[in-house]
Amino acid sequence: MPELIPGPVEVVGAGLIGTSIALACRRAGADVVLSDTSPEHLRTATGLGAGRPRSEEDRPALVVVAVPPDHLGGAISAALDAAGEDTVVTDVGSVKAAPLAEVASHPAASRYVGSHPMAGSERSGPLAASADLFTGRPWAICRHDGAAATAVRRVVALVEACGAVPVMLTPAEHDKAVARTSHVPHLLASLVAGTLAGAAPEHLALTGQGVRDVTRVAGGDPALYSQIISGNSDAVAGLLREIRNRLDLALDAVAAGDRAGLESLLAHGLAGTRAIPGKHGGPVQPVAAVHVAVPDHPGELARLFADVGASGVNIEDVRIDHDPGRPVGLVELDVAEGRSEELHAALEAKGWVTHR
Repeated sequence: MPELIPGPVEVVGAGLIGTSIALACRRAGADVVLSDTSPEHLRTATGLGAGRPRSEEDRPALVVVAVPPDHLGGAISAALDAAGEDTVVTDVGSVKAAPLAEVASHPAASRYVGSHPMAGSERSGPLAASADLFTGRPWAICRHDGAAATAVRRVVALVEACGAVPVMLTPAEHDKAVARTSHVPHLLASLVAGTLAGAAPEHLALTGQGVRDVTRVAGGDPALYSQIISGNSDAVAGLLREIRNRLDLALDAVAAGDRAGLESLLAHGLAGTRAIPGKHGGPVQPVAAVHVAVPDHPGELARLFADVGASGVNIEDVRIDHDPGRPVGLVELDVAEGRSEELHAALEAKGWVTHR
């Protein structure tokens, strides 16, 4: 563990994120102590090797608060109250301005620095945790004006120990950013997914990968995400008003058969997809898709990836759809534009059925 964290790391909250942080810190060599209001979560996390239950004698150098959004302010204040005079406290909640407002007047607020790892899962609880959850992922560090420099450095050390990439933002900048890149997309995915509830089975039989892509994040815990979105209400509401205006334009264009207006809205959406950073945070590189029919049997995906590796063509992205009538999956491999024909030829030589 980095020398900037000289003593134990305490993780408050042994859910998915908290347990994943604990596992990553343990892998980095830290002594990790755990606390949670749920005895079951605490027992599970300790059983996974994420740390040991905190004792009265423990004096953590860093406390990581990983509790639901509604309880962040109180848990951060409690950690500052209980901590020693050199202990730094951070939290990993999805909203930063609201908890800061609750603890800004605390006498030890200089030892608090909020943070937020941009990683997660639709699953929850310690059994879904992984020490690799944050590897290569951005992790926002949101220092406030009164934060001590030593506290900021200690939180940076935590982020780096977890394998993540520190991104410095103010709390307000963070909340605007996650409203745009996480909270509003989650809410819209849930609204789209809601149109599928109660749909006729013959309609749902036509479900393809596109619907799964759009609705995937809607599988998250509604109670948790209602807290997250409510905690960032100003930024989320502002974006929803923008989207409502575009939705009205789309409704008018569809009802009037205005193809030019509809194309303009779709082109604006296309421009948004191209604004998303590409691999390793760089510009988006043009890719071509190679579709491969893969039998739904154990070992077939491993064989496919081995044959792709032998071809010397790098996979940029991968998606899997399933044939509703046959035990076959259609694997879509994105490769650098200009190398798709090379991959087609290499795979067909190995007996794979590919589609352009």
